[in-house]
Amino acid sequence: MSGAVAAAEPARARIVDGSRGQPGLERLIDIGLALSAEHDRARLTELILLEAMALTRADGGTLYLHLEEGALSFEIMRTGSLNIAMGGTTGVKIPFPPVRMYNAETREPNYKNVSAAAALSKQAINIEDAYTAEGYDFSGTKKFDQGTGYRSKSFLCIPLKNYSDDITGVLQLINAQDEDGNVIPFSTEIQRMIEALASQAAVAIDNQLLVDAQKALMDSMIKVMAHAIDAKSPYTGGHCQRVPELTKLLAQKASAQTEGIFAEFQLNEQEWYELHVAAWLHDIGKVTTPEYVVDKATKLQTIYDRIHEVRMRFEVLRRDAEIAMLKAIAKGKSARVERHKFKQRCADLDAQWKFVAEQNLGGEFMSNDKIERLKELSKQKYYRYFDRKLGLSWTEGKLLDKNPPPDEGWENLLADLPEHSEAEYDLGEVTNMCIQRGTLNDDERRKINDHIVLTIEMLNEMPFPKHLKRVPEYAGGHHEKMDGKGYPKGLKRDEMSWPARMMAIADIFEALTAADRPYKKAKTLSESLKILWFMKKDGHVDPDLFELFLKSGAYMEYAEQFLRPDQIDKVDITPYLAQPAPPPPPSAPPQPKQAAE
Repeated sequence: MSGAVAAAEPARARIVDGSRGQPGLERLIDIGLALSAEHDRARLTELILLEAMALTRADGGTLYLHLEEGALSFEIMRTGSLNIAMGGTTGVKIPFPPVRMYNAETREPNYKNVSAAAALSKQAINIEDAYTAEGYDFSGTKKFDQGTGYRSKSFLCIPLKNYSDDITGVLQLINAQDEDGNVIPFSTEIQRMIEALASQAAVAIDNQLLVDAQKALMDSMIKVMAHAIDAKSPYTGGHCQRVPELTKLLAQKASAQTEGIFAEFQLNEQEWYELHVAAWLHDIGKVTTPEYVVDKATKLQTIYDRIHEVRMRFEVLRRDAEIAMLKAIAKGKSARVERHKFKQRCADLDAQWKFVAEQNLGGEFMSNDKIERLKELSKQKYYRYFDRKLGLSWTEGKLLDKNPPPDEGWENLLADLPEHSEAEYDLGEVTNMCIQRGTLNDDERRKINDHIVLTIEMLNEMPFPKHLKRVPEYAGGHHEKMDGKGYPKGLKRDEMSWPARMMAIADIFEALTAADRPYKKAKTLSESLKILWFMKKDGHVDPDLFELFLKSGAYMEYAEQFLRPDQIDKVDITPYLAQPAPPPPPSAPPQPKQAAE
C-alpha cells in the first residue's frame, strides 16, 4: 500500500456530507495530505475522483486532464451501479476520444459540452437534470443511457485550476444520492466542498505534471548525451543504449529471486530510476575521448590509417630497384643478371610489405621475433627529395622547430620522429607497430581508461537530488574488478553495490557480443560466455551475478534482442555453473561398548 493511499484511509473510513460541518473539513484535510503524498499520476487521479464520489455519494464520475492544447482527455471513469471502471490503476484503456474545447474548423468555443464549458468558463456547472437542462448537448449521454438502461440525471462539473489560473482538468460527478440511494441534485454545500477538493486536486495534479515534465526533460537530456557519445563513433553507436537494457535485465532477474543470495534484493520505483540514469550515463566521460582513439582499428591509425604512407614507401623502394636495374643495364652490365636481381628484390619487398601490413592489424599477439624483424625492416632507407616542413599547420610546424629536418635526405622505411613523441599521444611508427596486444599504445590506453575517471568527476559535479545520489557510484564502477585490480579506484567485490557489479557484467558482455567494432570481429554467444566465464574465474566479474546471468536465461533474452542471428549458436551452460558440493561420506556406525570386566 502506498503512503498516499494509507494516508487517505482514515478519510475513507468516515461517511460525510456537506451538512455535517467539521467532519467534512477534517476529511478534506486528510484528502489533502493524501494528495500531497502521492507521486504516481494514475493513483493520484484515481484518489481524487474516488474521494470526490465518496464525499457526494455520486454514482459516477469522470476526471479529464487538459494535456493537449484545446482538448480534455479522459483520465479515469467510474460508474458504481454499472460496475464501470476504466483508466487510473485499472489498466483498462478508455476508448473515447478527447473532448474538444474548440471547433476544429471554425475554432469557436465548444460551450455545448458541459465539461468543455466548465473548462472554458473556469466556472463550476451544477445541473439538476441533464434531460431538461438547456444550453448543453447531452445527446451522447442519452444515447449511453438508452444502451445501458441507465438514467443520468444530476451533473456537477468543476474546473481544476492551478496557481496561474490555468486549467489542468475537469472533475465531473454524476447522480448524487441520498442515504437511501435516491438520485438527488448536488447541493450548494456539497458543491463548495468539491470546489475546495478540486482546488487541492488541481495543485496536486499540476505539481505531478511538473515533476513528470522535469523527469521527461532529464531523461531526454541523458539520452541526448548518450546518443552524442555514440554518434561520435560510427562503430559504437549502440553501446550506451544496450548496456542500460542488459543492466536492468539483470536487476529484474535478481529482483525475481525468492531464495538464495538475491532473495532480499529489491528496488523501489526511485531506485529503478536511479539505476536507469546511471546506466545511461555510464560512459559520459567518453565525450572527451577522441574517436580516433576509441575506434583505433589498426596500430598506425590516427585520424586516418598511416599504413597507406608505408605502402607508398614500399612503392618507392620498388621503383628505386627498377631504376637501379635499368641504369646498370644501360652501363653495359648483364641484362639477365640485373633482371634476376630486380625480380628477387621485388619478391623480398612484397614479402616485407605483407608482413608489415599483417602486423598493423594487431589481431594476434606479436612475438619478440616479429618485433625484431620489423625493427630491421624499418631501417631500410629511401631518398626524400621534397621538403617535408612545407604545407603543415602551424601546430604541426611548431613540433619541427626544435629539430628541423633537412630539405631533402635519406629517410627510414619506418621511423619514430621527434614530432611523433611530442604530440599528445606517441605517434611513433616503430613504437606503434611493435604493440604486442591489440592496437592501442600506452598513452592511448591511459586516455581510454581516463574516461571512467572523467565520468565520475562529471557526475559528481551534477546536483543530483537525494534519490539519485548513487548514480556516480553505479556508473563509475563498471571497470572495477572483484579482485580489486580494476580501475579507477581498485575496489574489491565487497566494496561495490549490486547495481555497480551488474553494470560491470553488462558492459563486458555488450562489448564481447557487439558486432559494430572496427578492431574485432563479432563473437558468438558461446565464445562470449566462455570468455566471461574465464573472467569470473580470474576474479574480474561477480560469480553470483554470473551464475544468475546464466540460470535466469538473461544471456539468451539479451541475445535474441540484440545479437545477429549468426551469432546465436548452441550453448551449454552446464560447465560454467558452480558444481554442488559432494555429500559428506557416511559416518561409521557406532561400535557396541564392551561389557565391563
